[in-house]
Amino acid sequence: MIELFGADYSVYVRSVRLALEEKGLDYTLSLIDVFAPEGVSEDYLSLNPFGKIPTFRHGDFILFETDAILRYLDEAFDGPPLQPGGTRDRAVMNQILSILDAYAYRTCVWEIYVERVEKTRGGAAADEVRIASALGEARKIVGTLENLIAGGPFLLRSSICLADCHAAPMLHLFEQAEEGAMLLKRAPKLARWLEMMRARQSFQKTAPDPDTR
Repeated sequence: MIELFGADYSVYVRSVRLALEEKGLDYTLSLIDVFAPEGVSEDYLSLNPFGKIPTFRHGDFILFETDAILRYLDEAFDGPPLQPGGTRDRAVMNQILSILDAYAYRTCVWEIYVERVEKTRGGAAADEVRIASALGEARKIVGTLENLIAGGPFLLRSSICLADCHAAPMLHLFEQAEEGAMLLKRAPKLARWLEMMRARQSFQKTAPDPDTR
């Protein structure tokens, strides 16, 4: 009944997949490669007019935008809750989700990981100016998340929540860049959290296939 449209290399698709795994829900992943030379199909645009991933289908209900999907799957299905019960903890969870979308994805993934790791893997030179220009913002993001960790082992106390599912794919990529690894070494709580998340079965089951890109 649950179909997720997207590609396994996408951090946004992976955040939804992590939540689905943590809820113990069965789903299918239908490949949509937004980087394909021919672009996305008209069939997919009929589901998501913006042509982004992921898109979520539950029966005849279609939903896009990752935050909306995450909240829906937590509230619509049985399984361990992925949103804190307390008003303040829930507000902090929403704050972290906003920080990740507004700042971390662009800075940590595109301006640092993609430049330092993805581009050079293909033989191109990294844009050193772009990386250097992003470091101040990356330092602010890491420091802010470090300060928001409320006592662990998860971002919000003792239970995994949507913020953990959303942050882990982004910071996992970020740490693969030497600049990301350096900054995370200076944030011990965040570094321990990331190591713990990587050891979870949900994270291992949602690892991208290296042959998909």
